[in-house]
Amino acid sequence: MWKWHENLNVEMNINKNLVDNFKKHAKISGAVFIVLGMAGIIFPVFMSLTTVFLVAYVMLFAGFWAGIFTYKSNPQDWMGWLKSFVLVLSSLLILYYPIQGAAALGLVFAIYFFTDAFSSFSLAFSLRPEKIWLVWLFNAIASLVLGVLFVIGWPMGSLLLIGILVGISLLFDGISLLLGGAFIKDIDDKNNGERK
Repeated sequence: MWKWHENLNVEMNINKNLVDNFKKHAKISGAVFIVLGMAGIIFPVFMSLTTVFLVAYVMLFAGFWAGIFTYKSNPQDWMGWLKSFVLVLSSLLILYYPIQGAAALGLVFAIYFFTDAFSSFSLAFSLRPEKIWLVWLFNAIASLVLGVLFVIGWPMGSLLLIGILVGISLLFDGISLLLGGAFIKDIDDKNNGERK
């Protein structure tokens, strides 16, 4: 997705404050994400419920602001009021019934993984003469297996799977931040050494 090239060294020199902030905060954020990820893997039900509550509060916030926006821009817009009402009602139902909210979120994840598997299979077979097609095939199979796991374990298996997957994601995000911060520090140190 992103490629490192030598022109970025110039940008790093221009944005010195940004680079220094990233180096400092990448370590802190990375460590926090790793701890949260490990907690999610060790305590998946807790992480699942935390994720469900986070989704519910985001929906509640969105519904509240959609209502304010509808009121200020066009109070006669019944679709805007309906959107606000559905978001607020859905979020309140999820907050009141978090286990069912986790089951619903598990179903959304299953649909996502099946869709991802389908598109990855299509891409893999369209790239088949190239060596990279095996990577996409592996991705497709992994997504298909995750989708099947969500469907087989649904609804109660969602409590474990959501927490484990969110925990793994946070763990890898934390590792990426730590490594990214170290990489930027090395490049910055190299640039400072060349200037002296």
